Amino acid sequence: MSALVRPRHNRVIAGVCAGIAARFGLSPWTVRIIALASCLLPGPQFLIYLALWLLLPQAP
Repeated sequence: MSALVRPRHNRVIAGVCAGIAARFGLSPWTVRIIALASCLLPGPQFLIYLALWLLLPQAP
């Protein structure tokens, strides 16, 4: 498994979903759809996404 980083390619907004997908061996679109669907539920999903955007380093 690779490290959890935001890739420079295959990103839509910040690369958070693409980084999570690469780390766990999933399709980036699968993770994006799950993230979007989770935003329909109550909770801090959007804030977690913003925090990951700020905290995850970019891939070299």
